[in-house]
Amino acid sequence: GVGKTTLSQIVYNDSRVVDWFDLKVWCCVSEDFDVVRVTKTILEAITMKDFNIKDLNLLQVALREQLRGKRYLIVLDDVWSEKYEDWTVLRQPFQVGSPCSKIIVTTRNHGVAAIMGTVEGHFLKELSVDNCLSLFAMHALGRRNFDGHLNLKEIGEKIVRKCGGLPLAL
Repeated sequence: GVGKTTLSQIVYNDSRVVDWFDLKVWCCVSEDFDVVRVTKTILEAITMKDFNIKDLNLLQVALREQLRGKRYLIVLDDVWSEKYEDWTVLRQPFQVGSPCSKIIVTTRNHGVAAIMGTVEGHFLKELSVDNCLSLFAMHALGRRNFDGHLNLKEIGEKIVRKCGGLPLAL
């Protein structure tokens, strides 16, 4: 992809973020959005305990108690579900945290981003050919261009075209 997960990981692991938040949780959501599974995953990550509870209400009560008054960062990675009802239910326990708490959602679906709607989204897109070529040269040659290596520029351009503007493919 264009690096949504990678960018989120960089933010998530930044020392300033680690120091600022009381709790941090990374939850991979993927296509099969299940409120019970996501809630349970977050709760287990915070408490470092296994919960053999399948009742969403009990899980949300337990999660609410863990989050109460705390500054948390939750990353919901690779979200596909556009069902507003799912998000309404999932969000309930998070309302008791500190106002400084944040939830980051990565998605390839603009509909999901619109449902979240609390702040303007950051939409990543493919790099231009020039930026790809510069990035490729930096990795391959340790410099931003092919000066002094014109014989390699044509090969670099072919590789860059095949990568389709995706920085992680370089």
